[in-house]
Amino acid sequence: MTAVTYRQAITRAMADALAADEDVFLLGEDVAAAGGAFKTTEGLFERFGPRRVLDTPISEQAIVGTAIGAAVQGLRPIAEIMFADFAAVCFDGLANELPKYRYMTGGQVSVPVTVRMANGSGGGFAAQHSQPAENWFLNIPGLKIVVPATPADAYGLLRAAVEDPDPVLYFEHKGLFGLRGELPDEPAKVPLGQADVVREGGDVTVVTTQAMRHRAAAAAERLAADGIEIELIDLRTLVPLDLETVVASLDKTNRLVVAQEAPVDGSWGASLVARLMADRFEAFDAPPALVAADDTPVPYAGPLEAEWSPTAERIAETVRRTAAF
Repeated sequence: MTAVTYRQAITRAMADALAADEDVFLLGEDVAAAGGAFKTTEGLFERFGPRRVLDTPISEQAIVGTAIGAAVQGLRPIAEIMFADFAAVCFDGLANELPKYRYMTGGQVSVPVTVRMANGSGGGFAAQHSQPAENWFLNIPGLKIVVPATPADAYGLLRAAVEDPDPVLYFEHKGLFGLRGELPDEPAKVPLGQADVVREGGDVTVVTTQAMRHRAAAAAERLAADGIEIELIDLRTLVPLDLETVVASLDKTNRLVVAQEAPVDGSWGASLVARLMADRFEAFDAPPALVAADDTPVPYAGPLEAEWSPTAERIAETVRRTAAF
């Protein structure tokens, strides 16, 4: 067991994937000698060389287009888009080509592409470099969406994504790159679509992803001092969604709080609440609550950015109101 950062776990996952399969290669802007904008590809170029770790022009369309073509020919590309916000530049490839190849070829062609993107606020990168872009893709069947919150999950989910026969969008939270955690000497892959019950409790179910997992865990400590025990669930993947784990918890607590780093409209949290209210209305003893970011662009100024995103205290206060209903 070794203590590693979230960033190091991602690097280790790519190194192990490259070593395990000759068909795997990495491409993106500055991923080779520079080691990546966030240093997540450091050392890979030196180890695997220019045929397996490729720098590209500053063109997200070229990165995704090359990855699609390579995958159709039988390779397994890992394509890096530096900031998740830049997915807008190559949205046609991500929305109309990657997810529809299998469907439009009657299952004859699979496209095993993993697209890595840095998402999330908290770093002062401003409105065009801090968005929770994972929500943009919720309405596109054919894409799998991965949102790891810990070093072990960052490793395990990335290994599973690279081996998946279908396209996977893998979001790395910028605010978690320095987070440390234990990684076994032989770390396990984490199946896509399997949520993690981080903390068990009988009073309120709290569902989160990425940075909100850690803020909800901090809120749980404050709530426990008040005699409120939450069941904390980290979804880990938005597609496929482990609805079974969430429903089992809701049936136990009969109360639900969702915490997300995104505005409400069009978000995974709003979709989850709607599905549960439609399918499991009888399980609720209180209205479900959604703790979300403000409906504005992500602010640049540090104090405003901190106010924009849900805090541990906001989560705790929402849980208190839900528990008291």
